[in-house]
Amino acid sequence: MSRVPLGLPLAGVLVSIVLSAFFSSTETALMSINRYRLRHLASRGHPGARLAEQLLARPDRLIGVILLGNTLANVAAASIVTLLTLEVAGERWLALTNGAVTLLLLLFGEVGPKTYGALHAERLALPAAYVYRPLLWITYPLVLLINGITNALLRLLGVSAERVASHSLSADELRTVVAEAGALIPLKHQQMLVSILDLERIRVDDIMIPRSEVAGIDLHDDWERIMAVLRDAQHTRLPVYEGDLDHIVGVLHLKRVARELARGELDRDGLLALARQREAYYVQEGTTLTQQLAAFQQNHRRHAFVVDEYGDVQGLVTIDDILEEIVGEFTSLPYALRHDVRADEDGSFVVTGGTTVRALNRSLGWSLPTGGPKTVNGLILEYLETIPEAGTSLKLAGHPIEVLQVGDNAVKTVRIWPPPRS
Repeated sequence: MSRVPLGLPLAGVLVSIVLSAFFSSTETALMSINRYRLRHLASRGHPGARLAEQLLARPDRLIGVILLGNTLANVAAASIVTLLTLEVAGERWLALTNGAVTLLLLLFGEVGPKTYGALHAERLALPAAYVYRPLLWITYPLVLLINGITNALLRLLGVSAERVASHSLSADELRTVVAEAGALIPLKHQQMLVSILDLERIRVDDIMIPRSEVAGIDLHDDWERIMAVLRDAQHTRLPVYEGDLDHIVGVLHLKRVARELARGELDRDGLLALARQREAYYVQEGTTLTQQLAAFQQNHRRHAFVVDEYGDVQGLVTIDDILEEIVGEFTSLPYALRHDVRADEDGSFVVTGGTTVRALNRSLGWSLPTGGPKTVNGLILEYLETIPEAGTSLKLAGHPIEVLQVGDNAVKTVRIWPPPRS
């Protein structure tokens, strides 16, 4: 050993530490890289990403070659230092020099590189894939032997290396990913993405127009009343029924009515014939918005009547209502609320009892409870457990509420204040 220049073994120790740092940093980088970012890069043709994705498909083999290389590098450093110490300083300095090289390996071969690899995973993982691919091919027989023994022991514990853990995200996990996107995704787009995920949780009866608020034509009314409804209609389609909404004969399209009126040929029989050209479309309450949106697309419909288990019509849901759940209101107040909510100068809002709680929350940014009754009337009746008198005041979810009008065993109008600022 005395014939060997001192710089050569020191260079060997330095190279071993560098190799240890390489294996440690790239192991952490490959294991912590964002798999979805990696898949995106691979799909766009990035060769390093493709190689990394192939390596991570069998992490047991990748870990095997990394740990093999790291172990050899650490053993080489310790062996060189031991031989050099025995040759130069003697056995009494062995503990000190081995302690020093262990500290160097810990700081510069493990902790430091691993930390850097975790912070800059993509920067290290993709270039490292070019190194590990041929290295795995060269050491494959030895890695295969080591992994065979290791996997056999793991199988005794009920663990199979062939079953690579799935990286699919649940809906709740995807919500977290969207929420943490920060400036990468504009806030409005984040809200839309989360709203799409929430469609699976929301039912048609959560957003439907209540039965009492559905505009339509009763064939039992006199002709003047029917013509007044047609003149004042704010919708392009109206249900036509006999007596009540449980006996709908069809859906009337006002464009067809306008043509008949222009010809002066519209009468009660003609109105009935026009309505029967389009049958009513029904959907069971409890249907999720995801299912209903797909049903609208499949059946080429824009609205559906929501029925309960007895077949009684409970309300009306439209494709516009579902779209507003995703993109927000098309106006400052949706049409369904323009006549049902009136802002006063004192900051309060006069609201009709049939207004849906979800529409009110979404439009005004409130947080009234939506887990129970769907309308303001139902919410107040459930809270009070009785039909209140006009002038009754209460506080619900932080909102001061005053009952203004009561009729037909229901709350007709209330005044609601926003919750006081803390």
